[in-house]
Amino acid sequence: MKKEDKSAIIEQIKAELGQYQHFYLTNIEGLDAQKTSDLRRACFNKDIKLMVVKNTLLAKALKDLDKDAQLTDCLKGNTALMLCNTGNAPAKLIKEFIEKDKKNKDAKPILKAAYVEETVYVGREQLDFLATIKSKNELIADLVALLQSPAKNVVSALQSGGNTIHGVLETLGKREA
Repeated sequence: MKKEDKSAIIEQIKAELGQYQHFYLTNIEGLDAQKTSDLRRACFNKDIKLMVVKNTLLAKALKDLDKDAQLTDCLKGNTALMLCNTGNAPAKLIKEFIEKDKKNKDAKPILKAAYVEETVYVGREQLDFLATIKSKNELIADLVALLQSPAKNVVSALQSGGNTIHGVLETLGKREA
């Protein structure tokens, strides 16, 4: 491959990495055509971009973006890049695929590393943790629910108090008659 071609691919990888907030490095080597197609379809349905890249070109792109500290050590063997804007989506997808093939101890895809919320996670043992990380939108929804909770309690108490007073007044009105 010519140097110009390599430079163009590196720039393309950098552009893709720049468009997404999170990315996962996985190993999908050995998946048959049907499973690879299923993985690509599942990625598409969950707004995850899947790219198979050369390790040397990805390493250069990561170095140019200053994200290469621990990630370049993981660039051995076959590497597929999963890009997304929701930090836990690829981890959940990987877990789903592994659970479908419980019999196989080395079920694919295998998590090599992940860059989520500006933090690097290395190793397949991080998969469960990554799957439970809440996305930014989920955290905002939880915060809004927490903030609304006291207001809802006050409104509920006022409404139940009003119903109680109304009941007492109605009972007193019936007694005098």
